[in-house]
Amino acid sequence: MTPIYAIGDIHGHLDKLDEALERIHADGGADATVVFVGDYVDRGAESQGVIQRIIDGQTSGKNWVTLKGNHDRMFELFLQSPPQHDPHLLLGMDWFNDRIGGIATLDSYDIEIERGVSRTYQIHTQALERVPAAHIAFLHDLKTHFLVDGTLFVHAGIRPGIPLSTQTETDLLWIRQEFHDYQNDHEYLIVHGHTPVQNITHYGNRVNIDGGAAYGRELTPIVIEGAKVFALDRGERVPLEP
Repeated sequence: MTPIYAIGDIHGHLDKLDEALERIHADGGADATVVFVGDYVDRGAESQGVIQRIIDGQTSGKNWVTLKGNHDRMFELFLQSPPQHDPHLLLGMDWFNDRIGGIATLDSYDIEIERGVSRTYQIHTQALERVPAAHIAFLHDLKTHFLVDGTLFVHAGIRPGIPLSTQTETDLLWIRQEFHDYQNDHEYLIVHGHTPVQNITHYGNRVNIDGGAAYGRELTPIVIEGAKVFALDRGERVPLEP
């Protein structure tokens, strides 16, 4: 069975993305199928560079599947006219909050922001001028999930017991505890990110590949070959088992 590679939450860390892609290239070659589970932007300093690197790869013919994360949706919503904030955010929270990291994304596009001075409409006007149309199209075209050979790739997870066809985008991009607490088998092995863990972990019914790159840890890709899952840890495959 053809191996499939996956990369977790990147969060604006272009150097870590490049390292992960180098590991995949060394293991699977230039034609490897790679699934990105989303959250390309926010927190790190190079969100623009991350999106451009992935666009360049897809344009060159790379077999890369790009999924939408909740942070990518927040960026996409802000670029609408008028700008929107994600309705799933807690009351009083918005994309500009330091916990979310949207200002770092705008900084990567050289958008000038003065805290306590800049107004949303001014920032939005700059964003529409400076974010390339290709980047806006990239965000708009992101898929919510990818199903292949009994493995479901998704950003956050699924609502247990609900058919995939009736899951909402918010479920797939934002869910946490209800999904994490579910111990029984799903219809598929689910590969996801969204919730950072100290080390990427196989839980039996799901594999969490958000290793916390946004918080100073590595961006470790995985490879799935048949029923086996491996982490690509500095040039070698390390088995991931429940």
